[in-house]
Amino acid sequence: MAATATARPDGDMTWREVGELGLRYGRIPLALVIVEAFYWFLTLPSDTLAPIQVTEAWIWNELTNIIYGEGTAVLSHHNGWLTRVDLLHQNFPGPYDSVGLYVSDECAGVHEMIFLSTLVMMTDGVPQRTKLKAVGVMCAIVYLLNILRLLVFYPIAVDSCMESPNVQACLTPMWQFHEQVYTWGFLVVLVLMWLGWFLRFGGPARTLAASKEDKSPWRFNRRRIWQTKHKVMLVGALLLFVSALANISTNQEAIDARDTLAFCEFSTQLSSECGDAEQRWDDAIGYAWSLSALGLAVCCGTLVVVERPDEDGTWPSDENYSIENEEASEKGSRSGSNTSDVQSEEE
Repeated sequence: MAATATARPDGDMTWREVGELGLRYGRIPLALVIVEAFYWFLTLPSDTLAPIQVTEAWIWNELTNIIYGEGTAVLSHHNGWLTRVDLLHQNFPGPYDSVGLYVSDECAGVHEMIFLSTLVMMTDGVPQRTKLKAVGVMCAIVYLLNILRLLVFYPIAVDSCMESPNVQACLTPMWQFHEQVYTWGFLVVLVLMWLGWFLRFGGPARTLAASKEDKSPWRFNRRRIWQTKHKVMLVGALLLFVSALANISTNQEAIDARDTLAFCEFSTQLSSECGDAEQRWDDAIGYAWSLSALGLAVCCGTLVVVERPDEDGTWPSDENYSIENEEASEKGSRSGSNTSDVQSEEE
């Protein structure tokens, strides 16, 4: 009995190719973990992204007044920044018929932008210019979606408080919407955005072709060629480390907050002054961590370079290293010949 061979469909991958593709993309979770850690250190203090927070709060306030009517929102200060928006309606609970919200650094959408940008930049088989354009467009879309999320708070709160006015529980649907979007809603949108872009530019087939053409697309290496800008960046990183240390050791406000907090702990005292001192001291520690994280990032970005092989497969650092060795050997031979010439002249 003759056996019939089944041809593999065009574009289908073997299990070996699937394994190679999985190993190639194993570095993406690692990059996401590193970026996540850097973002955590960067945003330890409150209002680290204050300029972005202020702009989003201003847009949120203005659009709310335009869409839902003048007087439905008021912009005010929170921790010294114009990031608080009070939503106003006669059925809202409380003596002032208002709901106070503010744009924190976590609500600014920067976390989502960094996550999506990392996914795009770590994708293989796509030109660098195309990646940068995609990052710009996607970050703009995330910014607009975040503004839209903030604008939806008002109608949700109004609809629920119309049924049970002046009751604190009527704001529960608004908080539930915020929690759902914050927990998994944005993550689903970001992954779908990246997946659509990934498939639009060739998807797995293009990435697999890139992996077959180049088994080692890039590698890390220490910097061998130093320019003035690189030395300036190292000095800047050192200044960031010094500033981080000075922020908790010489900053008088932080020192006063630490002393007040120590007294509160010693006397087991609970007061608003103790709470403010704890907040100021936590912010001082957070700013020190943020400056240290920035300094470490600048230092690593200066000392380490990302290399790609040339068309003939040679690495730039290996080529430069061989050139340096040739120049050193030429200098050695020249100095040796000069010494022999001097000796011959003396004889």
